[in-house]
Amino acid sequence: MKILAIDSSAQVASAAVVTEQGCLAEYTVNHKKTHSQTLLPMIDEILRMTENEGSDIDAIAIAAGPGSFTGLRIGAATVKGLAMVWDVPVIPVSTVAALACNVAGTPDVVCPLMDARRSQVYTGLYGFQASTLVEYSAAECVGIAAVIDKVNAIGRKTVFLGDADLFADTLAKSVTVPYETAPFHLAKQRAAAVGWLGLSLYREGNYVSAEEFAPTYLRISQAEREREERLTKS
Repeated sequence: MKILAIDSSAQVASAAVVTEQGCLAEYTVNHKKTHSQTLLPMIDEILRMTENEGSDIDAIAIAAGPGSFTGLRIGAATVKGLAMVWDVPVIPVSTVAALACNVAGTPDVVCPLMDARRSQVYTGLYGFQASTLVEYSAAECVGIAAVIDKVNAIGRKTVFLGDADLFADTLAKSVTVPYETAPFHLAKQRAAAVGWLGLSLYREGNYVSAEEFAPTYLRISQAEREREERLTKS
């Protein structure tokens, strides 16, 4: 089983080729370039370096959201196009669940935080039983105070990752359980984690066709919100 995995849900752009035996290649860029510039060249490079072609890929796993509206749409368009050409299924993977998988195996509660702007975060609460991901709280878009309330209610040591650095002061003031933040090499989105979780989802039959795939946004975009406000006022 050979999976191409990608994550374009935030500033990080990441692509990987994974199998059940491990990660063959991963290409990650955390820089201010648009994913439309970087994603396809990254995919082309890791396929070339691993001596693979599209015909060697069995499925494509994608961080399907939540996340940046633009990033998710670029990723979706890329994956749908490749999946149609290669005639392979698409494995939608929760962005925050995949982010939690960066620290797979930890005995602690894992809390990914992705800045959603407007004083909100994309988040979820997870744990691991051996190497199996356990969902304590599903992906959602809420204020940081609501996240901290849930963490405190669980009452266990917690690992924060993602954009936790943006909320460092708030966490320090309000989190009442022991906690730590993931080191930088584990803190941000990685396609290898998307692929790792994607393998499990594929075995469970959780995949769709290219035509069926759609990103998960959790809330409407700013452009849609502004349009609704204009309609309300008119």
